[in-house]
Amino acid sequence: MTANPSAEHTTRFISDCEHAFNKGQLQRLVLSKYQGDEPELNRISIRPINLKNTLLLSFLYEYRSRHVTKNVSLDDAVSLLQRWLGNDFNNAHMVSTDWEIQLRFSKKGKPLLNKHRNKDSATAPAEALQHNREKHRFVEQSRPYLQALGITDSQGQIIPAMSRKWKQINRFIEVLATAISNTALTERETIHIADFGSGKAYLTFALHDYLHDKLGMSTQVTGVELRQELVDLCNNTAAKLNLQGIKFEQGDVQHFAAQHINVMIALHACDTATDYAIHMGIRSNADIIMCSPCCHKQLRPQLKSPAPLAPLLQHGIHLGQEAEMLTDGLRALLLEAHGYDTKVFEFISLEHTSKNKMILAQKRRQHRDNSEVLQQIADIKTFYGIQEHCLERLLNADA
Repeated sequence: MTANPSAEHTTRFISDCEHAFNKGQLQRLVLSKYQGDEPELNRISIRPINLKNTLLLSFLYEYRSRHVTKNVSLDDAVSLLQRWLGNDFNNAHMVSTDWEIQLRFSKKGKPLLNKHRNKDSATAPAEALQHNREKHRFVEQSRPYLQALGITDSQGQIIPAMSRKWKQINRFIEVLATAISNTALTERETIHIADFGSGKAYLTFALHDYLHDKLGMSTQVTGVELRQELVDLCNNTAAKLNLQGIKFEQGDVQHFAAQHINVMIALHACDTATDYAIHMGIRSNADIIMCSPCCHKQLRPQLKSPAPLAPLLQHGIHLGQEAEMLTDGLRALLLEAHGYDTKVFEFISLEHTSKNKMILAQKRRQHRDNSEVLQQIADIKTFYGIQEHCLERLLNADA
């Protein structure tokens, strides 16, 4: 009788997980590519915890709009894995201090088991077992790209000078993860991301790692940067790490030949470059648009201070703040008028600038009458004497 390869691979994978847990070496286990009956469930993240001197496994059920945690024994965990793998979940990724093991199932149910040494582990098992002691991070310090980019040292510890960048990366991935959970992107076969003004690509590598490793999604990430030396540096880094689905190109948002983009990112795009980036995202029908605007030069010369506000706006700093508020407020309204639910909020204090505002837009699933929003835009322009807003001009040209 021929052995069932699916059962053999599943048994071997679960056995390796049990061994790592019993040896105190298990760091995490992620189940993704969910095919079960719960429409809101994305994946389950599993980690060992020491709860009241009892070693358990914490299952974090990651739904689109909420998270649920359940702590179970090893025996119960094994029973769940035996039932789920190859049925409810088609992808499982286990990381221990010694090994990284991935079990995948094709659409036809064919299993594929990959096992290789983990050369980048830096979190001591004892630290990983502390229950609710450390702040939850969306990014793990042990990820190889962090060391390659100079965020962590050879031991996986954050380099002090890069601590603010480390916080920025985590906050960025937190915002992105929430946005993705509110869309249908996890159901796509492959998602395309464009990051304009990628620079040294700290965030570009982080989002690729999060989507590819944590969510198990097929991705094509393109970092677009004007400076050729940074493009070469980032492409070389991706090659050294043997990363698939990420590349860097020389160019800018105005001249980039965009095809369909699911996620459009532009952080610190100066002045009207942010408008061109948003316009590209709308034109590409992107599911998510993320911008952190920088400089607000276009509207300021146009503004006419309404009589009641003149005493306040005689001060240059207030005039600058007014121009910033109006520029980004109109951007948000224009996004609303073109099918997006939009938020404007404080992101985080970035390493080289005090600019910390983010515009986050998510494609609306249902059509809505936007005539009221368009009237609000017209009224604001009339009140302040605004003749032209770059994003509005670009969108009108499309129409």
